[in-house]
Amino acid sequence: MRAVVHDTYGPPDVLRLEDVDRPVPRDDEVLIKVHATTVSRTDSALRAGQPFVSRFITGLRRPRRRILGSDLAGVVEAVGSTVTEFKVGDHVFGINPWKFGTHADFLCMRAGGALAPTPAGMPFDEAAAVCDGAILALNAIRPARLRTGQRILIYGASGSIGTAAVQLARSFGADVTGVCRTGSIELVRSLGADEVIDSTQEDFTKNGRTYDAILDAVGNLTFSRCRGSLKPGGVYLATDGLQNLVLTLWTARIGDKRVRFPIPPKFTKQDVVFLKQLIEAGKYRAVIDRRYPLEEIVEATRYVDTKQKTGNVVLTITDNRWS
Repeated sequence: MRAVVHDTYGPPDVLRLEDVDRPVPRDDEVLIKVHATTVSRTDSALRAGQPFVSRFITGLRRPRRRILGSDLAGVVEAVGSTVTEFKVGDHVFGINPWKFGTHADFLCMRAGGALAPTPAGMPFDEAAAVCDGAILALNAIRPARLRTGQRILIYGASGSIGTAAVQLARSFGADVTGVCRTGSIELVRSLGADEVIDSTQEDFTKNGRTYDAILDAVGNLTFSRCRGSLKPGGVYLATDGLQNLVLTLWTARIGDKRVRFPIPPKFTKQDVVFLKQLIEAGKYRAVIDRRYPLEEIVEATRYVDTKQKTGNVVLTITDNRWS
């Protein structure tokens, strides 16, 4: 089968398409013919080996995982001997965290993992663009325990995590303020934001408004900068930055404003099923910026590396040898 591999850390050019052995499912696994996946900021960081400290986990001199990619949507090709939840021919979507491997024609995944039937009527490319951003957003905003009447500001509301967080916060009943660049204002408003701030024209930390929660969906803010914009008892929700681990512990003991940084994030079947239900209820949609065929992985990755994408970048996978 074809797969995108890399044997060294570096720029997008280290990625290449190669024929590799087709995996065989274990007793508790399903073999999935992947029809679509995504290129995420996690993929970019892993490929580049950044931050350097991460290499103590991913491989100090070279990557331990040659094939990247976590999101997937496709068709069950075969099932292990103990699998009863899925059958051959089922359309499925989900995420394969920590093991990766979705940038390929086929992938084996535990049936009990973060995998579920594809939402009714949803095409593969849209289904593939759901889980990574949405589950990371769920992990980030859950500590805020949002409810009707609360106010949350989402910084970076046009990215993969941000577009998901806007919709999820709305589904929990919160009033949502999104912060994004000029070109994404109408998109963020269409996702349900009650107010949208143009980050190129206004600094939300200086307008005097306060919020029950502030989510930094892109990792560019700091707690110290946002503290004055939080209400008493408010919470700063981080998605990046190791310093936020220390601040989570520190603010739990000192002061009335908290930092929450859920590391490691949890990826569960229950969350995939929850997202499926939201989609089928018309309360969530995947946002796709660009689509590339698998053969254009280098170009797709270069675009993700610009950090200018809106929502998700999708890889479509078609190979007539396996159709």
